[in-house]
Amino acid sequence: MDFREDSSRFGPLPISTSRNMSSSSSTFFSANQSPFFSPSSSTCQRSSSIGSEVLLGRLKHQTSSGGISDLEALDANVGFISANTSQMPAAGLSGDSRKFDHASSSTGLSNSTVSVFSNANDIVYSGQREKQSRHGRSHGNLLTPSSVSLSTNRLRSCDVFIGLHGRKPSLLRFANWLCAELECQGISCFISDRSRCRNSRKHGIVERAMDVSTFGVVILTRKSFRNPYTIEELRFFSSKKNLVPVFFDLSPGDCLVRDIVEKRGELWEKHGGELWVLYGGIEKEWKEAVGGLARVHEWKLECQDGNWRDCIIRAVTLLAMKLGRRSVAERLAKWKEKADKEEFPFPRNENFIGRNKELSELEFILFGDISGDSERDYFDLKARPRRKNLTIGWKKSNLLEERRKEHQLDEASWKGKEPIVWKESEKEIEMFSSDFRPKQYQPRQKPGGRYVKRKRATKILYGKGIACVSGDSGIGKTELLLEFAYRYHQRYKMVLWIGGESRYIRQNYLNLWSYLEVDVGIENTLEKSRIKSFEEHEDSAVSTIRRELMRNIPFLIVIDNLENEKDWWDHKLVMDLLPRFGGETHIIISTRLPRVMNMEPLKLSFLSGIEALQLMQGGVKDYSLTEIDALRVIEEKVGRLTLGLAIVGSILSELPINPSRLLDTINRMPLRDLSWSGRERTLLRRNTFLLQLLEVCFSIFDHADRPRSLATRMVQASSWFAPAAIPISLLALAAHKIPEKHQGTRRFRKLLCSLTCCCSSSYIKRSEAEAASMLLRFNIGRASIRQDCIHFNELIKLYARKRGVVGIPQAVVQAIISRGFVYEYSEHLWAASFLLLGFGTDPVAVELKVSELLYFVKEVALPLAVRTFITFSRCSAAIELLRLCTDALEAADQAFVTPVDKWLDKSLCWRPVQTNAQLNPCLWQELALLRATVLETRAKLMLRGGHFDIADDLIRKAIFVRTSIYGEDHPTTVSTRETLSKIT
Repeated sequence: MDFREDSSRFGPLPISTSRNMSSSSSTFFSANQSPFFSPSSSTCQRSSSIGSEVLLGRLKHQTSSGGISDLEALDANVGFISANTSQMPAAGLSGDSRKFDHASSSTGLSNSTVSVFSNANDIVYSGQREKQSRHGRSHGNLLTPSSVSLSTNRLRSCDVFIGLHGRKPSLLRFANWLCAELECQGISCFISDRSRCRNSRKHGIVERAMDVSTFGVVILTRKSFRNPYTIEELRFFSSKKNLVPVFFDLSPGDCLVRDIVEKRGELWEKHGGELWVLYGGIEKEWKEAVGGLARVHEWKLECQDGNWRDCIIRAVTLLAMKLGRRSVAERLAKWKEKADKEEFPFPRNENFIGRNKELSELEFILFGDISGDSERDYFDLKARPRRKNLTIGWKKSNLLEERRKEHQLDEASWKGKEPIVWKESEKEIEMFSSDFRPKQYQPRQKPGGRYVKRKRATKILYGKGIACVSGDSGIGKTELLLEFAYRYHQRYKMVLWIGGESRYIRQNYLNLWSYLEVDVGIENTLEKSRIKSFEEHEDSAVSTIRRELMRNIPFLIVIDNLENEKDWWDHKLVMDLLPRFGGETHIIISTRLPRVMNMEPLKLSFLSGIEALQLMQGGVKDYSLTEIDALRVIEEKVGRLTLGLAIVGSILSELPINPSRLLDTINRMPLRDLSWSGRERTLLRRNTFLLQLLEVCFSIFDHADRPRSLATRMVQASSWFAPAAIPISLLALAAHKIPEKHQGTRRFRKLLCSLTCCCSSSYIKRSEAEAASMLLRFNIGRASIRQDCIHFNELIKLYARKRGVVGIPQAVVQAIISRGFVYEYSEHLWAASFLLLGFGTDPVAVELKVSELLYFVKEVALPLAVRTFITFSRCSAAIELLRLCTDALEAADQAFVTPVDKWLDKSLCWRPVQTNAQLNPCLWQELALLRATVLETRAKLMLRGGHFDIADDLIRKAIFVRTSIYGEDHPTTVSTRETLSKIT
């Protein structure tokens, strides 16, 4: 198999500038000039005559002025990576997983900075500007090869040299990540698989890089000890006492000379023996190199399948400390602490059952290969042809290139390539069609003789880093993605969980800035040369996140419950938020949609019968056959949904009731007469038994506490919150504000509360905790990783909203705005805004008093809009929020100036009161001044987008209001006039 097809990308990230270099110069200076190299050292006399398999490389160079110097072809698999992280690549990285990404080189370069891109077949020196390469998808533009020699006086020092041997995808992915992480922290790197260097000149280049490196990291696998270059690297760095061995799928105890030579143990039975004989080496030197590993005590880094992240973070931290960069170690420690607390949205489900086939297939779809203890559950591929899958929604030129390569593959397959063969395991893992050969396209013909193009779904993209899981609500999609994330999180720097609801997905995406440590604020993107439009500001913020995700550092993006392929705000495709497929970052999407981005999803099926019984039985295992039959009936009636099965299991575990009695109770539970429409009909109307099961749970809550228990009201209130984790205290506050059906009962409770106010605080907290605990025990809610927060399934929220009483939205809005602006609750602040202001075509669901409206606008809406605009560059959403606030305030002001006619007012006054503004002048004045504040804020934000005419109109209205109330000489009026002068 071609190495180009089987390798990952080497070479990290940011791109630095370069300048013109003399064609008569060379990149590396003499080894005698190196401050880390002793001319008398015997290790400097290396032989370059050792034969090895090689691949052709190309050297490309571009000057900072945009001119292209002559290039000379070089054959090596090397890359020098810079510590200059101040300049980030303006374009994304390659979408092809077999292309190498951008690396940069700045540390130790004299008067210029050179970027190097490393591939098994390519060495690319590039500046910050790049031209398009010959073939292949590439986010960064590459150059056409020419001929150049680089200066011998450029390289002064290199922090870390990374040596490896092998083409295993997991090894290349790990090396790529380690290199990128070091470079991201400002540590310059040089990475090489020396066995792939073609000639002595290339060996000389790598050897000089080894000479000037402060530390030498050697990644050791079970096949490394038969590679002469790995042995030479071990001896060289051991002699300099700067060796950093990384044991990949090995342990230090496995690397004993005697065990390897005598083939002791299962590990060395196949890969051991007198390995120096394989390459004609000297036994003494081989034993000296391998034996030296036992003397390296401080640097024993062990990388197994379940600790990649920890190993890389530890390696970077140790190297940074040894290099004297304590700030890097401190920054990594803070980041790791934050990631450990906030990485996952929910705790791991310790009682997760089944889904082994789906987890295996997800791993294969994302990684394209297999590893770990579950390898026996997988299948083998024979003569697997590499298929260039369809690029979805990107440049036209790239699409044409993909079609050309597909055509070549098609011809090759007809010339005798074997078809793909699946060797299934004992568990009979089912896979989709293995026919990767494109079918002949037959266009359909319209009656008029014209041909119409037929839309076809793209097959599942194996090894492209993108997976989509589709299924009904409540079937267990979130549980599957959560389990996958917990199992494989060590293969990624971090799991980034994004809620996929259409109104919140863009904000959830931009919230990643704190984990990626980038700035997406609008002030960061201001340019003095010209004023950007709102759309440009928003695109710049999204591009900043995408650019970070397209580096060589792997992240796992989980988009849970994707509602629509288009964003609700601007109807742009959600795909525009995602990094290019095929990179180091992987993407998993869960959705109820039948197809996403024209890809065929992995359709999630029901649990098997045995797994469903295990989930329903809970802790009870000794049911009789009659009870088992009752469980099977419940399973069928509940629609085999995982959510329903889990609720049944919790009821049987928490209450002294057997399955047959529970089945009878559910059947006798009356079903409320509710009207369904649209999506609700498909979700709930077809599964009435599940609704009866939920009613049984609500009855249990009411029986345990009292009629309309706090737990039941909390579920009803949750249906109007945002689709995110809800603070228990906030949810309970909204539940307490839900109006009672009988006013007499409500007055009695208020009187009782006033009599027992001395102990009410502790009682309320205890009752809130008990209600939340009951919801969690019965699987109606699920615990969040956030402290004292709870999350509800969409099915439960939808049914609770339908069965709720009038006034719940009002109670929810009042509870949310009573807390004021709290950044952690920003999703719920937006939910309250949706209910109160009526965005888009939504009707206004809540009417507030004027005093409450003023508090909402002043304490919630204004801070929320400004933060959304400045911190996240969501200009359109912030402007729309302020516009609707202005409309609401104007409507309230109009009601104030409307004439009133009340008998009581006429009898108490000498003259009749004409308006509400005269009845309550202070409130009316506060309303008018707040409207002026909102108008001025809108004007200032409009200036950021270059809308001068709109800003001028808004600021004049604000001036009129303040002049009418304060007069011409008041400081606020003068300040507003200064703003107007700036606009004009």
